[in-house]
Amino acid sequence: MTGTGPEIQDTIDTTRPHPARVYDWFLGGKDNYPVDEELGRRIAAMDGDAPKAARANRAFMRRTTRALAAESGIRQFLDIGTGIPTEPNLHQIAQSVAPDARVVYVDNDPIVLAHAEALLRGTPEGVTEYVQADARDPHTILERAARVLDLDRPVALSLIALLHFIADEDGAHDLVGTLVGALAPGSFLVLSAMTADFEPENVRKGIAAYAAGGVTLVARSHAEVGAFFTGLRLLEPGIVPVAEWRPEDAPDGPVSLYGGVAVKP
Repeated sequence: MTGTGPEIQDTIDTTRPHPARVYDWFLGGKDNYPVDEELGRRIAAMDGDAPKAARANRAFMRRTTRALAAESGIRQFLDIGTGIPTEPNLHQIAQSVAPDARVVYVDNDPIVLAHAEALLRGTPEGVTEYVQADARDPHTILERAARVLDLDRPVALSLIALLHFIADEDGAHDLVGTLVGALAPGSFLVLSAMTADFEPENVRKGIAAYAAGGVTLVARSHAEVGAFFTGLRLLEPGIVPVAEWRPEDAPDGPVSLYGGVAVKP
């Protein structure tokens, strides 16, 4: 571990797996613990595509961020559920296109806080900030983000690989509605979420493995993912497996994550 002071280190629960650290393990990172690796290996043994899905999801973030900065002129980004930094990070993509881009990262995992310094190394012209807040508290997120972002101007809201950790009954739709509702017309919603549409048995096993580790995981159908975009105009190609959203190379088969990008009229 690097960059973890004693106070932060004491708040990290190393006895239970954490989704951000399991995801880090899937991506080949080193900011995880044996309990995270154990769960990651169990899931990978049941679903060999799990690490591939994590990489495809990360690539989806890069492509959508670049497209919104380069093609849609977006200069403000709000990334909720940031996770452990894995270069290139969202601000590096956005600021490589527009050095004056302003980026706010949001997460509530102490290990992400421990690495926040790495997330804040942006361009001199731009602004990069980190907010420690729970994704289920959108009002606090908006209040703190508004100190950096002008919410009267378009913002790209990124909810990437976040909502499958929030069930409908726990307010997933209210969360998205509150966040999108606070944004100006011309803002974008970027979203990816797990599905069982392609490999239902493997996904079922993965959900059970996470549940055994104390983590809630929700798989949604194409229509259920589409419901998050209600009232928004989807960009082409619509809601598709993340590897098929404007791929730079031929997709290596579908992964169990849908992704889409939509604009607020």
